[in-house]
Amino acid sequence: MKTIAQLSYIPLETHNPREKVQELLEHLAQFDVQIEVGYLSTTIIGAPETVFEVVQELYKIMSTESSKFRFHVELLSPERD
Repeated sequence: MKTIAQLSYIPLETHNPREKVQELLEHLAQFDVQIEVGYLSTTIIGAPETVFEVVQELYKIMSTESSKFRFHVELLSPERD
């Protein structure tokens, strides 16, 4: 089974939000997930444990590096192998 999550990160206190988003996208590359970057969100597909680990890790990074942000996580029904 593979879990699908759509992630949207909106840094609220920065002069260059694209830079912050790009940093997180680069961090995603270390995880064993399929990544589809869209205009307003990024979709990740992978094992449920990995997807939830990604969400937790990104949230930790955002909390450390940004004082105000929005992080939207939308979970879609799983894909069966």
